[in-house]
Amino acid sequence: MTPTGLIDVHAHFVTDSYVAAARAAGIEHPDGMPGWPSWSVEQHLDLMDRSGIEKSYLSVSSPGVHFGDDVAARALAREVNEFCAGVRSGRPRRFGHFASLPLPDVGGALAEAAHALDVLGADGVAVETNHHGVYLGDPRFEPLWEELGRRGALVFVHPTSPPRADELSLGRPRPMLEFLFDTARTASDLLLRGVFTRHPRIRWVLTHGGGALPLLADRIDLFSSVFGDGTQESPEAPSAVEQLGRLWYDMAGTPFPRQIPALDAAFGTERLLYGSDYCWTPAAGALAQVASVDSAERPSATDTWRDLTTRNARRLFDV
Repeated sequence: MTPTGLIDVHAHFVTDSYVAAARAAGIEHPDGMPGWPSWSVEQHLDLMDRSGIEKSYLSVSSPGVHFGDDVAARALAREVNEFCAGVRSGRPRRFGHFASLPLPDVGGALAEAAHALDVLGADGVAVETNHHGVYLGDPRFEPLWEELGRRGALVFVHPTSPPRADELSLGRPRPMLEFLFDTARTASDLLLRGVFTRHPRIRWVLTHGGGALPLLADRIDLFSSVFGDGTQESPEAPSAVEQLGRLWYDMAGTPFPRQIPALDAAFGTERLLYGSDYCWTPAAGALAQVASVDSAERPSATDTWRDLTTRNARRLFDV
C-alpha cells in the first residue's frame, strides 16, 4: 500500500535577492546560524519526492523581511510574495504559499495582507513571534488581527530571535533553544491579552510542537488566576489549556520520541500537522526526520502519523 502523502505546512524558500537584502543589512549569520541555505524549486521537489511529501506550503523564515526600514520592508515583502505566488501558480498541486508581512509596520502589513490574499491568492500569512521586540499580543497589532479575523485567515507563527538574543543564547544557534521559548512567549502574550478570544476565526499555526508550551500551559493558568498582572483574561474565559488546544501545531524539528507525546498529553493531536522546516533543515535532516515519523509508534491502530497529519491538514485548509 502506498503511504499517505504528507502535507508540509512548515517549508521555506529563499531567493538570491532576498539573501542579498539581508546581507546588505548586515545579516550574515541569521539567528546565529552558520550561514544562508540554498533553495530552488527543483531541489525542493526532489526532497518532496524522496520523502513522500504531497504538498509544501512555502514561507520566508526568520529573520523575515523587515531589516529596519519600513519602505524597504514593504518592497521586499511584495517581491518575495510575488515570487512565491509564481511558484505556487506554476505547480498548484505541489506548493502553497504563506505571505510575508512587513511587521512591525502595521499599515504596510495590512496592505500586503490584502494584496497577498485577494490578488495573489495566498493560503495564509506568516508572522514572526516578535518583530523588533514587539510581541504579537501588543495592542499595536490589533488592527491586523481584526482584519485577519474578519477574513478567517490562517496565520503561521514562525519563531525568531528574542530581544538581546546575543546575551541569552550564550553563543549557540538560537533555533536550538530560543526559538522554542519565543513561541511560548508570544503564544502566552496572545492568550493573556485576549487576542485568541477576540478573534476566534483566525486559524493560528504554531511550530515545533508549540515549543515549550505543552509544559507551561498549566503554569500559565496558575499564574494568571493567582498572580494576575492586569493583562490576563476575565475569569469567564476558557483556560489556557483549552485555548491553546484550539490552535494548530506542526511537528517540525525532533518530533519523536518526546516532542509529540508531550504535545499530545497537553492538547491532543486533533490539530497536529506535519512540518519539515526545509530548506533551513538540510535535505539529509529532513529525510531523517520523516524516517523518525514513519517509524514512530502509531497514534492509533488504524492511523499512521502520515494519515493523521494529512487528514488534519485537509481539515485546516478545507480541501
